[in-house]
Amino acid sequence: MTTELQTQAEHLKVPYTDLSNFQLEGALLSLMPVDWMLRFTCLPLGTYGNQLQIAFSDPELINHVEELELLARRRISLVLAPKEKIEAILKESQSSQKVLQDATSDFRIQYVPDEDSDEVIDIDKLVGDRSPLVRLVDTTLYNALERRASDIHIETAAQHVLIKYRIDGVLFAAMEPIDKKHHATIISRIKVMSQLDIAEKRVPQDGRFKLKIKGRFIDFRVSIMPTIHGEDAVIRILDKESTHENFRSLNLEILGFRGQVLKELRRCIHEPYGMVLVTGPTGSGKTTSLYACVTEIQNSEDKIVTIEDPVEYQLQGVTQIPINEKKGLTFARGLRSILRHDPDKIMVGEIRDNETAQIAIQSALTGHLVFTTVHANNVLDVIGRFVHMGVDLYNFVSALNCVIAQRLVRLICDHCRKPIEIPRSELEISGIKPDQLLDAQLFAGHGCLACHGTGYRGRTVIAEILILTDEVRQAILERRPLRELKQLVHATGMRFLREAAVEKFLSGETTLHEINKATFIE
Repeated sequence: MTTELQTQAEHLKVPYTDLSNFQLEGALLSLMPVDWMLRFTCLPLGTYGNQLQIAFSDPELINHVEELELLARRRISLVLAPKEKIEAILKESQSSQKVLQDATSDFRIQYVPDEDSDEVIDIDKLVGDRSPLVRLVDTTLYNALERRASDIHIETAAQHVLIKYRIDGVLFAAMEPIDKKHHATIISRIKVMSQLDIAEKRVPQDGRFKLKIKGRFIDFRVSIMPTIHGEDAVIRILDKESTHENFRSLNLEILGFRGQVLKELRRCIHEPYGMVLVTGPTGSGKTTSLYACVTEIQNSEDKIVTIEDPVEYQLQGVTQIPINEKKGLTFARGLRSILRHDPDKIMVGEIRDNETAQIAIQSALTGHLVFTTVHANNVLDVIGRFVHMGVDLYNFVSALNCVIAQRLVRLICDHCRKPIEIPRSELEISGIKPDQLLDAQLFAGHGCLACHGTGYRGRTVIAEILILTDEVRQAILERRPLRELKQLVHATGMRFLREAAVEKFLSGETTLHEINKATFIE
């Protein structure tokens, strides 16, 4: 069956390929200028003598073949290919990393100040901007989005400046170290973008800015911290689409919730009122889980209002309020105002104090469904955390529908995963018994272009869920010892975090190293 693209190839008198057998190779991608690959959505397929074969999707490229032949210093032959396939390969490759390396190489020249306030970043700007400083900062941001980074760290040492990306929860060097003499100008550029005080270098500063990249606006949150070698900066990227392509239709299954945990959580979030509480350390995906819950229950009949610090993802049809402590808008004050806006369901970004906790509990008891988070290690530690805040224990357990504790573990890269064997001694140290491995197939990633040599790509959630049954509520009110509570909830069929982590390992989704890093060995 002839496709529309194949018909177009016949009209243009060029061959057609669907790129089904294309293999990512770093040597191939170095055969062509990076800005051409990204601008015209094309990529080199290989060399044949003195001829370079290029897959392309934009017919406009045919008019630029002669110019491209001069740049490549060889003859060019064109092959038509699907645009989405080429874009996917370029996204997985390190092509944008080469743009970043080109930008940093310009730092050998003297920096000329150029306060460019343009808020639009595109590939033409990255390769054409005359200011090396602006190119460095803009390209660092652009490349971080291409590599799915959640944070950019600019760290100052005695002789140099390091720029790192946090990808899937782990830090990686973004480029070679930069000379220390450029440190002040890099930090100043970030301060100007964030509307912070350039002259102040002795106290921490926090700010934010927004950029338009690839036709969409993305928020960045900035934190500047003075150190012994100078100021460090951390830029948090608030962009849900860079985290996962499927986040545009966010739900609990995409995050990695499975089996009994998924079934019970879905039942709890469809209750008419009560509190759904998510707990875990910083960076464990609590807020994202709440967004997934809100997205799943959203409908035209209910008014949903959130109060967050900050608003990380914008949800259509949901009223979202960012807190502003400088202006006096705290979680507690905002939550009181929300209750006067006749909401059906409320999401509170985090419970940090007694006042917020009391209002949230009262809201759950008076007919609202409340979603919120709190910092604790597991579902049973949450109880102690609220007692420590001074809330009434009876009201708390009456309001609570369920508590979810979660962690994030990295997934093995699909492109380079291979079966492995793990020594029995290592499994025993990790508390895994030989009989658990009878039907298990263990894998590990060996590193490739798609995962930037790490062996991991993407993350998934591991979770435990505590359902507040009458028996569990009674045990909590009687303040029974933690060991008794654990035995009781385990007898009701609850699986703990470690058990969920081991299941992910035995199913070949992640590695022993990852689950040991995320959970305690029992």
